[in-house]
Amino acid sequence: MTQAESHPSADRPVGFDDATSDAWTSGSAPRLAVADIAPAATRIVDNIEKAIAGKYDVVRLGVTVLLAEGHLLIEDVPGVGKTTFAKALARSIDCTVRRIQFTPDLLPSDVTGVSVFNSDTSDFEFKPGPVFANILLGDEINRASPKTQAALLECMAERQVTVDGARYELQAPFIVLATQNPIEMEGTYALPEAQRDRFTAKISLGYPDRAAEIAMLSDQTTSDPIEELKAVSDAATVRALIEAVRRVHVAQVVKDYVVSLAEATRRHPEVRLGASPRASLHLLRTAKAAAALAGRDFVLPDDVQHLALPVLAHRIIPAASATVAGRSPEELISDIVARTSIPTLPTAR
Repeated sequence: MTQAESHPSADRPVGFDDATSDAWTSGSAPRLAVADIAPAATRIVDNIEKAIAGKYDVVRLGVTVLLAEGHLLIEDVPGVGKTTFAKALARSIDCTVRRIQFTPDLLPSDVTGVSVFNSDTSDFEFKPGPVFANILLGDEINRASPKTQAALLECMAERQVTVDGARYELQAPFIVLATQNPIEMEGTYALPEAQRDRFTAKISLGYPDRAAEIAMLSDQTTSDPIEELKAVSDAATVRALIEAVRRVHVAQVVKDYVVSLAEATRRHPEVRLGASPRASLHLLRTAKAAAALAGRDFVLPDDVQHLALPVLAHRIIPAASATVAGRSPEELISDIVARTSIPTLPTAR
C-alpha cells in the first residue's frame, strides 16, 4: 500500500492514502501496514493523557489491550481516576459507547437486552441492551450480583449474546472497560475465576505524583478535561489496527516462553490455580500489540516478560500457605518470571 505523503489530520488516520479514502468514508476497515500502528496508537495515548496526567505506562497498556482485542479491569482505590481513564479512552475513539452503573439490583437483561412482545406484529422483538456497543464502560462491576456478572461471560469471550435461543453478534471492535474498588467489601461480590479470566489485563492507576496532582488542582477546578477531548480515531481505524497487529511475527521460541510462564504458574507450590490456556493466548496477543506500539513487526521475549504481571496476576489463586505468608498474586508472578529463563531469538544469517 502506498503511504500517504501528507501530514495526518484529525479525521484521517495515519497510513491512509487516496486508494483507501472510499473505505474510510464508508466506515469499512482498510488494510494498514504494521508500521502504521505505532503513530496511530500514539495519537490515542497522547489524547488520553490530556485527561490522565502522569500515567503514561498505564495509558499505553490500556491501548495495548484495545489493539489486542481484549478487555480491561481497572482496580484501585476511589478517586484516582479509574472512570476518568475509561471515559477518556472511549472519547478518544469515535465509536458507540454505553455505560452501566453496576448495582445489586441490576438484572442480566439490563445488560444483554430482552425480548418484548409487539402487539402490532403479534411477535416478540429483541430490544438490545447496553452491551451492544463498541466500548462498554462498567462502573463498580463487583457490585452486581454473580448472576448479572455472568451475563458478560459470553459477550466477552465470544463477542455475541444469546437471548431466548437467538444469537446476536456484537460489532467489532468490542472492549469491556470495568472498574472496581479493591478495599470495599460490604455490598460487593468478588469476581469469579471465569470472569477474571476473561479480562485480558488488570491495571491500577495509583496515586498521581505531587506535580501531577498540583496541576490537576489548577486545570480541573474550572473545567472538565473529558468534555474537551476530541476523537482522534474511530471504529474503522481500530479494526484496521487490530488486523495489522495480528500480522506481527512471533518466533517459535517466544511462543515456547509464553507457555513456559503459564506452565510455571500451574506447577508453583504456592499457587492453587494457575493460568489457563486463554491466559497464554491473551499474553501473546498483548505482546504482539506491545511490539507494534514500539514500532516493531516482531515480538521480543522482553515484550512477554513486561506484560506477564498485568496479564497473569489477576488470574491465579494463591495457595493457603502463600495467603498465610502474605504473598500476593503479583509477588508470585514476579517470582515466576524471575525464575523462568528468557530465550534468545535466533539471528538471521
